[in-house]
Amino acid sequence: MAALVRFPGGTDDLAEIVEALVAAADSREKNAPEQALRWRWLADDIGDALDQLPTPQQ
Repeated sequence: MAALVRFPGGTDDLAEIVEALVAAADSREKNAPEQALRWRWLADDIGDALDQLPTPQQ
């Protein structure tokens, strides 16, 4: 499934979301390991998608 999502801060906003997902997963690892795994998977998928974006030309 594909989606078009626009963030006012661009890729910087998405990078912050990835960092937040990883931090949240770290905090839930002990009490909710399945949820932590899911959040890491989401962070990895978003990070991979960001890596595939073309480099902006100035």
